[in-house]
Amino acid sequence: MLIYEGTKDNFLTSVEQDTIAVEIENNIYERMHRHTAKNEFRAWENSMEYMYKVLNDQDIPSDAGIAIEYNIPQTSKRVDFLISGYGKKGDANVVLIELKQWDELEAVPGRDGLVQTYTGNAVRQVVHPSYQAWSYAMLISDYNASVQEGMISIFPCAYLHNYRRHEQDPIDAKQYEIYLENAPAFTRGEVTKLRDFIKKSIRLGDKKELIYKIDSGRIKPSKSLQDSIAKMLKGNREFIMLDEQKVVYEEILDEARLSAKDDNKRVVIVKGGPGTGKSVVAVNLLAELTKEDQFCQYVSKNSAPRNVYRKKLKGSIRKSSVDNMFKGSGIYTEAENNMVDTVLVDEAHRLNKKSGMFHNMGENQIKEIIHAAKCSVFFIDERQRVTLQDIGSVGEIRKWADQENAQITEMELISQFRCNGSDGYLAWLDHILEIRDTANFDMVDIDFDIRILDSPVEMQKMIIERNRSSHNRARILAGYCWDWKKEGVNDSSVYDIKIGDFEISWNLKNTTIYAIDEDSVHEAGCIHTSQGLEFDYVGVIIGDDMRYENGRIVTDFTRRARTDQSLKGIKKLYKENPYLAEKEADEIIKNTYRTLMTRGMKGCYVYCTDQRLSAYLKKCLGMQKARVKDDKGNN
Repeated sequence: MLIYEGTKDNFLTSVEQDTIAVEIENNIYERMHRHTAKNEFRAWENSMEYMYKVLNDQDIPSDAGIAIEYNIPQTSKRVDFLISGYGKKGDANVVLIELKQWDELEAVPGRDGLVQTYTGNAVRQVVHPSYQAWSYAMLISDYNASVQEGMISIFPCAYLHNYRRHEQDPIDAKQYEIYLENAPAFTRGEVTKLRDFIKKSIRLGDKKELIYKIDSGRIKPSKSLQDSIAKMLKGNREFIMLDEQKVVYEEILDEARLSAKDDNKRVVIVKGGPGTGKSVVAVNLLAELTKEDQFCQYVSKNSAPRNVYRKKLKGSIRKSSVDNMFKGSGIYTEAENNMVDTVLVDEAHRLNKKSGMFHNMGENQIKEIIHAAKCSVFFIDERQRVTLQDIGSVGEIRKWADQENAQITEMELISQFRCNGSDGYLAWLDHILEIRDTANFDMVDIDFDIRILDSPVEMQKMIIERNRSSHNRARILAGYCWDWKKEGVNDSSVYDIKIGDFEISWNLKNTTIYAIDEDSVHEAGCIHTSQGLEFDYVGVIIGDDMRYENGRIVTDFTRRARTDQSLKGIKKLYKENPYLAEKEADEIIKNTYRTLMTRGMKGCYVYCTDQRLSAYLKKCLGMQKARVKDDKGNN
């Protein structure tokens, strides 16, 4: 969607007459029905003055095409500035410019493509402007048929017009080298350099022709992207489907193909417990539907599985191309109807009502996904709701599907591929945590290595040994009962969790792939860095938020860490409705430990800070026959 389009001469005139920001504002309201915030309006006024200075060069053709706030079709992404025209040899070119108001930033060690700067009224980690410009260019190149068939080349760059560059500037840190090579960043005082960059590609005007071609281009994945992702999956044992996984996969393919053909909305709900292969099916669908020319996206609320799957699938695929296939669940707040062919929602139980940094955008993520997609597929396990904000449920999905007049299909993945092929472990776990009555009182004849240990040190030693023998597939996980110390977020020698002589750091903030980092076995992961992922073995620390008292499992939300956001708002709810608050907290805490204790495919080694809980679990395992004493010391 073109918000503002004109020639270079049109643009210069609008800036001279001080109408450019008003024109953009009016067009956004007319075409997107969205009001513009004052700070966004001021940003346009400021940035367009700088772009006027850049383009006020007679060697840049007066009839070159200009687009501002170009909304990439079938996405919610908007490109700040486009200039179109032809090169010396008549080649069709577009220069893409990402504009930034920033005046300073910091490099973020260990985080690929991220910087830290003041934006949105706070200091935040965001993508490097060169990476952002490059990824937008690749998104257009990978999915726009006009670019692919018309041989239009896109040359991205960033322009930080308020930023004063200095020697050894963090914007030029070595970790950003590859992005700067693909999309150079120009800063304050570098108008001439930016002009030269534009003039390398734009020598003759096109009267906006190329911009119109891009805007009207059919959305389809490029052949190179299709071939690359298919190659990445071929022979990768982690993504081989078994039994019911293959059956569900084929049924979903049929639904997605029908929606692409007849434009009717379809919603597929796939229920399945831990390890039933929901993610394996989703990634295979992503590859196959992309190969079939569908615009398909894998979506999850939790970033941990997205980051790990992106890393595993990269191979020869450009990083930005993979990133554009894996998205967060809040990107459809302004999406048009049926703008995506198929959306595959993994961990759908983690979807939220509102989106955005401040949870103030959109109406409902489930509604917005169904609205945006011709076919939306929700992989869900309702017993993995682990925060107060999680709204994903089968009932909620059905409600919004009905509202969108979508055809609903429900399936279930039953076989338990995690936990060494045993449904019995899950049933035992649900029973002993008092989540549901399954009558699985012990683990007799169940082939799964579950142990309740008396020392966290002993558990750590076992996990380190298992990690060595399982080729980096064992991790320590913990309930969120210990604060995450700010001064040690990137230092594993700063110990957040201390239990007697046992000390360990929470997983470091300078990486997004804790599950597969070589050294992270020496750190503790939490629910947010492990949900949706699997290991061979896990060591789980159960903190004081779950104990055994008076013959029952009890939960205590007051023992959660202050830095944990999972139960944000629970104290307010407790004042208003104590019964509901305790019920909600009990479900979330038990679901959290159930999720942590089902991350291991082969084994789970547990340490409990509460000795009575430890004794109770041992009894349930049949490891000891002695009765567990209650709080009063009675047998």
